[in-house]
Amino acid sequence: MDTSIRQPARARLITAEDREVPVSATLRYTVQDPLAVFVDFPPEAALDGEGVTWTFARSLLDAGLAGPAGNGDVRVRPCGATCTLLEFHSPHGVALLGFGTGALRRFLRRSYAVVAAGEEDVVTAVERGLGALFGGV
Repeated sequence: MDTSIRQPARARLITAEDREVPVSATLRYTVQDPLAVFVDFPPEAALDGEGVTWTFARSLLDAGLAGPAGNGDVRVRPCGATCTLLEFHSPHGVALLGFGTGALRRFLRRSYAVVAAGEEDVVTAVERGLGALFGGV
């Protein structure tokens, strides 16, 4: 069984001037971190010229497809029938990106085919996360 998913996605960065700039991204999911999803942006999409990865709860993405979700660094909300907005907050500012809702739903369906909702091995995921955070101390 394949234990990870990578799906290219097109996004539109919405600027302060309400312009929309096309941005490429990759949606990722892996059983090694079953509660999370990752959105990778290439270097040309970042202010500092280095690739950026945002990590957040898979359940947040799922909830945000139905209605506004999140109150921290990542917020997700529908914007019409075919667009979902992902809002990324950092010390450098806020990035607002529109993704095709169909592409996000497809990605989630594929992730749930690998690990069903509620079937995530939470204990192992927490231990792995703490090990990474504390460097095996």
